[in-house]
Amino acid sequence: MKLYPIKFEPILKEKIWGGEKLIQTFKKKSSKTNIGESWEISDVNGAISVVANGALKGQSLKDLIKEYKGDFVGNKIYKQFGEAFPILIKFIDAKTPLSIQVHPNNELAKERHNSFGKNEMWYIMDSDEDAELIVGFTKEVSQKEYVTSLEAGKVLDILNSEKVKTGDTFYIPTGRVHAIGAGTVLAEIQQTSDITYRIYDYERVDKTSGKQRELHTELALEAIDYKIQEDYKTNYELVENESSKLVHSPYFKTDIIDLNSTIEKDYTKLDSFVIYMCVDGVFEIECNNENFVVDKGETILLPATIEKVNLKTTGAKILEVYL
Repeated sequence: MKLYPIKFEPILKEKIWGGEKLIQTFKKKSSKTNIGESWEISDVNGAISVVANGALKGQSLKDLIKEYKGDFVGNKIYKQFGEAFPILIKFIDAKTPLSIQVHPNNELAKERHNSFGKNEMWYIMDSDEDAELIVGFTKEVSQKEYVTSLEAGKVLDILNSEKVKTGDTFYIPTGRVHAIGAGTVLAEIQQTSDITYRIYDYERVDKTSGKQRELHTELALEAIDYKIQEDYKTNYELVENESSKLVHSPYFKTDIIDLNSTIEKDYTKLDSFVIYMCVDGVFEIECNNENFVVDKGETILLPATIEKVNLKTTGAKILEVYL
């Protein structure tokens, strides 16, 4: 069967900090009111994505990789990862702040959890006027200084806050302490991993258990990078109707397309699947004499055998993700 652009059923996650925007703005379907995450493409155990459109509807992401191998993900990717899909794609709505957290690198994650590490990036889609993120430290600290601040309840004093607006982009490598602030909706691209060490949670109480959520203080100590960076935000130039580089890491590459007409994309030499996340507007993919409409807050995957497509719109911004 000829492969085609594939949409997956969103996997919606209730969160203590979640809101209503993924349902109200992005038309995700749920009767819940605290949806914090929409997992758009996932190969995490217990949350495997299922095809939502076309002849392959109902098949899982695992089914597709097993059947189509390099035709689906790309030959180099299949050779490296086998039947594991290397990227997890999400939309996130933070009505209240997320916990302050850190992710382990590949080595620690493998040793402790038999998992990939969790390098990730954020693209801000919408934000309240006073929305902020926490990313990194304000000064370089020792592990001892960090522990002293944490035990004194003053860890926020040594963490770097950044006011955010639509279009802001941040790369969050493993080891970098971070948290999404209230009033922020973003697209997240990350390695396929669900390993998070929670280091501070504002003494919040879980409604179900009636207890404060678990912290992972000891696990986090070895995982944290205590150095600081001059600038945590990703600087990029937006060029109309072209792929503009956002974040290129060893784990995923993300460009942004500021689209206001029709362009052809040629992936003949790429040897990788391509994921489009529509972060503003709406656009169409013309492929094999079919059209596929992608709205804001939707995600679609081009299997590796699709070499050329036309993208059409009067106005959209698209994250273009590949390996």
